[in-house]
Amino acid sequence: MKQTKDLLRNLKSLVGPFPDFHTNDLPKYPSDLFVEWLNFAIEEGVHEPHAMTLSTVDEAGAPDARVLILKDVKINRWYFATSGTSRKGEQLKLNSKVALTFYWSKIGRQVRIRGIASEMATEESSKDFLERSSGSRAIALIGNQSKEMIQRENLDEALLKTKELVKQAPDTSNPNWKLYAVDADEIEFWQGDSERKHMRVQYKRNSEHWEYRLLCP
Repeated sequence: MKQTKDLLRNLKSLVGPFPDFHTNDLPKYPSDLFVEWLNFAIEEGVHEPHAMTLSTVDEAGAPDARVLILKDVKINRWYFATSGTSRKGEQLKLNSKVALTFYWSKIGRQVRIRGIASEMATEESSKDFLERSSGSRAIALIGNQSKEMIQRENLDEALLKTKELVKQAPDTSNPNWKLYAVDADEIEFWQGDSERKHMRVQYKRNSEHWEYRLLCP
C-alpha cells in the first residue's frame, strides 16, 4: 500500500486550461470583479460556485472554518446567514473579524476576502429565513446547531414536528436566525496557471476609496 505522502504527490493539480485574467482595466470596486468572476464560474458549470469558506476565531483566538452558502453581493458587501446560537454565531459575537474564501477549481480561480461581519436587522434575517426551502426551515427550527446530539432518534422526532409546523404555518420564522453582511477591507483575486505563474490582484480599502496592486505568484 502506498504511503499517504506518495498518494498526494501523485495527484495532479492546476492542470488547466484556465481562462486569461487581464489586469489592464480592472473595475473600481472589487465587488464588481467578484460578480464578473462568479457569473463566469456559473457559465462554466462550476459545481456550487456560491459555496464559500467562512473563517472566524474563538474566545481563545484559535481559528475556525466551515463551508456555507453566499446569499448576496452588493457594493463591497458579502452576505451569509446562520443561527446566532451556533458555534460560528457565538464566535461572531466575540469577534466580528472574518475571512471568506471561494475556490473554483474548474477554472483555477480563488477569491479571498477579509472584513467585518455585521448582523442585519431582524426583518431582513426573517425574510432570508422564509426564503429558504421548507426542509431547510424545518431543520433550522429545531435549533441546537453545534450542540451535542445524544440520540439520532430525537432529531428525527423533532424534525417531524417542525415539518408539520412549516406546513401548517409557513410564515413561522426562527428568531435565532441571523443574516450577516461582511464589509470587506481587503480582497485578493487569484488566477491559477499550470506553470505556476499565477496572477494575483489585491484590492485594499483606503478610507472610502479602493486601491489595487499586482502581487507576485
